[in-house]
Amino acid sequence: MLAAEGEVARLKAALQQFDGSLPTKKIDPKLVEPSRWANRHEASFTTSDFIRFKADIEHAGGNVQPILVRPRAEDVSKYEIVFGHRRHRACLELGLPVLAVISTAPLSDFELFAAMDRENRERADLSAWEQGAMYRKALDEAMFPSQRRLAEALGLSHTWVRKAITVAELPEPVVQCFRSPLELQFKHAELISAALESDRKGVLRRAEKLRQSDRMSASAVTSALVGKHRGSAAAAQEIRVAGTVAGRITWDARGQATIRFKPGVLHGENVSGLIEAIGAFVASSTAKS
Repeated sequence: MLAAEGEVARLKAALQQFDGSLPTKKIDPKLVEPSRWANRHEASFTTSDFIRFKADIEHAGGNVQPILVRPRAEDVSKYEIVFGHRRHRACLELGLPVLAVISTAPLSDFELFAAMDRENRERADLSAWEQGAMYRKALDEAMFPSQRRLAEALGLSHTWVRKAITVAELPEPVVQCFRSPLELQFKHAELISAALESDRKGVLRRAEKLRQSDRMSASAVTSALVGKHRGSAAAAQEIRVAGTVAGRITWDARGQATIRFKPGVLHGENVSGLIEAIGAFVASSTAKS
């Protein structure tokens, strides 16, 4: 009895150092399913970075850093990923068991979503499009009533969330102009979104042509979508009358055009005629679009 009591005391002391820890386990990756909030685009599993990442896992004989999973409510023999989709995918393709931390406490959808978002941002390996798609899906499925509430719940700036969602909300024909959605950045999305607001038909018409051409860099695609003059200070054009410069047309980075006349060219009595001519021109251009 004394020996048994001594052994129990020793085991209790040994277990105390793991107090608060969660169990880890090597799991058949086929028993682990992506989360419904999974935000990885399929293209992210074909990049050179992922190929190197998978080679490192193969060399180590498995993922050294465990993923986090929760048991599925309808089948506790299977698991749902909280975070670690790339590590799981690499192990699945390699046929290696995936090392996982198993969440033993109940984990709500919001807690899962927040943990996934936090881990992704800390690792900084999600593209702008993937991040935006994750937020857009959460809003579509009514996890949050608004972008503002989403930002507040996750401790993010409203501007960050707005920019990410702007990327994800670009029309599919526009996204298809890029070699991969992973190339899309916030700066591209803001320029294209502004162009869509001012000339949606024109942008989509240009997108249709770009989809049928050779793929270009993300910056070149953006310039082509918003119009060749947009964002280029050098694109200013002169307005000449009888060989004399009467004014200039310039474009800013958002694609807004400004017409400036030289002093003495425009007078109060002919402004209404100019406005009428511009209105007729815009109406004609819109009809052709």
